[in-house]
Amino acid sequence: MLQGCVRSRIARLRSEAERLAGRTSDFAQRAIVYHHLTRHSGGNHLFPLLAAHGALWGAGYFRRGLQAGRILQWRFLGSRRHKARSALNAFAEAFRDINRRVCFETYFSYMLTADPTLRLTAGEHLPERLLEALLRCHSARRHGQILTSRERRELFGAFFEWEQEAVVQPAVAAAFAALNWPEIAWAARRPAIRFSYLPVMEPLLFANFGCPQERLAKGYEAFDQGQRRGWSEVEHDLLRYEGLPRSFRPDCSAHFQNLRRAALIWIDGQELLLSA
Repeated sequence: MLQGCVRSRIARLRSEAERLAGRTSDFAQRAIVYHHLTRHSGGNHLFPLLAAHGALWGAGYFRRGLQAGRILQWRFLGSRRHKARSALNAFAEAFRDINRRVCFETYFSYMLTADPTLRLTAGEHLPERLLEALLRCHSARRHGQILTSRERRELFGAFFEWEQEAVVQPAVAAAFAALNWPEIAWAARRPAIRFSYLPVMEPLLFANFGCPQERLAKGYEAFDQGQRRGWSEVEHDLLRYEGLPRSFRPDCSAHFQNLRRAALIWIDGQELLLSA
């Protein structure tokens, strides 16, 4: 009976994480979820804070990239133009889906290990290094403590390296393999990531975004830049992005709780339909 209850609660948590991660285009919603997780952790879990910057920066990047691609596609004639447009849209959607899936895993892993009952099964879902780092985070949170800089970097690395291997790399490789448009592929491999907390003249410049080792190196560079900037300033710098709803700024917590409440109402409705 207990095992069945735990499985049911895990399934419900998965549904909650899915709803909060939103549609592939819901970058601002994911940023709000990420921001909540860092706040909830007492500032100990910093991957979500950097991922919030990534989501909001990514929204503008995809918009500009699609606009550029639509201009370039006019060089093609007839059916080739249609194929180019379809290829560009599929490529962008693949990366938006990666963004959504990372949000799902971030929320699910954090909330799974936060729950005293569910965390007993967390080893079935998470690697040992990440599990230990998240449990250390929750212990500090419950006692009102801040992890050391080394411990917070370890938690960041444990989640970042796992999600890159388990979620990001297979999907990135598949997206580039499916794109038969050399000019777009060349540009997509060489983004200049300009998070709002980074020095203006020091964006994260990629030589090959498809390379997992380079993504890891740039991710740690983003963390170290945040450390130097100061995490309270990195959080404040989120407000510099366009796209966040006005209601988020006055009361971040209330805005997230409204999102979560709507997600749970939807889940309850689906469960009622299935049981009818």
